[in-house]
Amino acid sequence: MLQINYNPDVLSCLANLSNDEVFTPPKLVHEILDMLPQELFTSKETTFLDPVTKSGVFLREIAKRLNDGLKDQIPNQQERVNHIFTKQLYGIAITELTSLLARRSTYCTKKANGEYSVCTAFDSEKGNIKYDRLQHTWQNGKCTYCGASEQEYSRTDDLETYAYQFIHTDKPQNIFNMKFDVIIGNPPYQLSDGGHGRSASPIYHKFIEQAKKLNPRYLSMIIPSRWLGGGKGLNDFRSEMLSDKRIKKLVDFINSADVFPGVDISGGILYFLWEKEYNGDCEVVTNLSGQEHHALRSLNEFDTFIRHNLGVKIIRKIQTLEKKFMSDIVSSRKPFGIDTLTRPRKSGDLLLHWQKGEGPFPSTEISVGKEMIEKWKVITSYVSTDHAGQPGKDGKLKVFGKIAVLPPKTICNETYLVIGAYSTKREAENLMLYMKTKFFRFLVSLNMYSHHITKQSYSFVPQQDFNQTWTDEGLYRKYDFDTREVEFINSLIRPFKQ
Repeated sequence: MLQINYNPDVLSCLANLSNDEVFTPPKLVHEILDMLPQELFTSKETTFLDPVTKSGVFLREIAKRLNDGLKDQIPNQQERVNHIFTKQLYGIAITELTSLLARRSTYCTKKANGEYSVCTAFDSEKGNIKYDRLQHTWQNGKCTYCGASEQEYSRTDDLETYAYQFIHTDKPQNIFNMKFDVIIGNPPYQLSDGGHGRSASPIYHKFIEQAKKLNPRYLSMIIPSRWLGGGKGLNDFRSEMLSDKRIKKLVDFINSADVFPGVDISGGILYFLWEKEYNGDCEVVTNLSGQEHHALRSLNEFDTFIRHNLGVKIIRKIQTLEKKFMSDIVSSRKPFGIDTLTRPRKSGDLLLHWQKGEGPFPSTEISVGKEMIEKWKVITSYVSTDHAGQPGKDGKLKVFGKIAVLPPKTICNETYLVIGAYSTKREAENLMLYMKTKFFRFLVSLNMYSHHITKQSYSFVPQQDFNQTWTDEGLYRKYDFDTREVEFINSLIRPFKQ
């Protein structure tokens, strides 16, 4: 008779609430806890807070380590468990449902003081895992704390409000009235902000900012990687984080599925360790298709964080030789002041190039970019063909979907950016060939953290003399790339086929 002994951890089998509220796999929790000094788990004074608990997996795994680490100090098993759960472990659930789930996985019962609770010292059903249903604070249609849309999240008492307790207060220290040595968790990522279409604003940074107000010794959170080079309203957060010398380690997964199987988060996922007493360079671990690359470096060497450690070396080589970059000449959005929905007219003295063809358009409706009308223009889509810099099944990127040369008197709508405009067709065609090189597309990919390829995305690509043709081989010779660097680019960028 065939005997099967497979006994999976139930918390690794949970379906996620959404792409914005993702349950943390136990394996990932262990990797994060391993970053912490392990002596924290041998002290009965260490306090831990998960301010965004969902499944309770962080609290459960911390409890296991404390239970093992305190055996000598508190030999009695029940006394040790009671001490850990009442004096050392604290959580704030994000919803009523997750509060029950977190208590069940942490205390082995949904009521902390229930008959089957592993802790016999609680008087209340909640224990140290709080959930208080809050309402948003509305002002001009948005929440003053999280920016959520009033139209979307103003709800009756029978519906979840998603007014997360940890960030809907000016005094987070009053929630438990105590200090914490370690704050750790996986916060919600975004909320609808009432903008056009399915517009949403990130909120994960608010949990980090709030946690820092509590002045812990250690802080670690799992968040989307998009803030490294983009994200709505994240400029100040990015600047502060990249210049914070207390970030000791940052582990970046370019493909979110490598962390959360079945979850697609554009731009990837990362976790970090912030240590209050640390002051130095950061250990950066880049994970791509299961391969890890380590480097000790400053996070703010460039305006945009460079995910690939070898990419940093390549950029340094280029910047020692070049002072002019393509971002200086690439157009901004709406190069001719025409939005994406604009279509050709019945008549006009120009041709409008749009996603499905070309048609007449009057020059009288052109408000900007008039200086480019009579030139040869090279255009490409404002939207990446890749998913925010995440590689395809072959592990490689294409970057651009379409590259085209527009003759004089042909313009484009907001779907495209004008990468360069020239007096001669030869220069435009040479720029187009340059854009098709792996060299060019690799350097753009270093600046891709969202679906959009903006003007800023071209800031690492050097300008060239477009009176001549450029190939990958010629560019590699010009910038003295070694075999390892060329192989690295070839491993990331596929040949261009339009």
